[in-house]
Amino acid sequence: MRTLISDLALKRPRTRVVYFSVLALTTVVVAAVFLYPVYWMATSGLKTPAAFAANSVTLLPHDPSGTAYADAWHHLRIPHFFLNTVYYAAGGWLVQLAVDVSTAYALSRLRPAFGKVIFAGMLATLMLPVAALLVPAYLTVSDLGLLNNPWGLWLPAAANGFNIYVLKRFFDNIPHEILEAAAVDGASPLRTLTRIVLPLSRPVLAVISIFSVIGMWKDFLWPMLIMQDPEKQTLSVALQRLSATSQVPPTEMIAGMTLAAVPMVVVFVIFQRHILGGLAAGAVKG
Repeated sequence: MRTLISDLALKRPRTRVVYFSVLALTTVVVAAVFLYPVYWMATSGLKTPAAFAANSVTLLPHDPSGTAYADAWHHLRIPHFFLNTVYYAAGGWLVQLAVDVSTAYALSRLRPAFGKVIFAGMLATLMLPVAALLVPAYLTVSDLGLLNNPWGLWLPAAANGFNIYVLKRFFDNIPHEILEAAAVDGASPLRTLTRIVLPLSRPVLAVISIFSVIGMWKDFLWPMLIMQDPEKQTLSVALQRLSATSQVPPTEMIAGMTLAAVPMVVVFVIFQRHILGGLAAGAVKG
């Protein structure tokens, strides 16, 4: 297995010191580039409006205070819009899981007519920019009377080409002998899916679930178009609306943004191993 530095070279003390020094420096720089915006957002909510408006840049806020977070929690109605977002994310996850698992299983194991053409068309949707689909999707949802309706958020996101691709790839690697044994025992395709395929697919289902929840949570443009009723908006859309229509201090708004980002950061930190492991899962261990 070829690498940048050979095992023989790493045994030399000088080479090992240089190699790990460069590796550590690169890791620190990359981590700082990605984490500093999050750190800036979190610490800006601890500043007063005057300190935030000052031209001086400080890594640590002087006289930090959690007043902005408390004000954002009450004035911006974070709990109400937080529950809205949780409801939409949970419903979207269930709908996506039902549609994508059924579609991937049908394409992988049931082999319908023109299945390859259908699968190619689904993958082709990944090449289209999201902005190109906004107008036809909005007109379709509007004609169906789904404005200000959660199904207007769930249905367009249900058939996800990436999720279907990942699931089908995993289903293709399930040994045929297992499914043939189930068929010999008289199991129907639906029973085989629910009793055999899904339990074996827990790693990839975890990945799809995490991506679905994060995608629904952080989406902004589509919920802004669909949920026009202020009481039904998601947290990100409500924060944008309040920042444009209300005299909200910048520190309070940034504190609200931080509170909105915390759940997904926690989800990623907890489940990052499941994400990498599920995407790398290419075979089923017997």
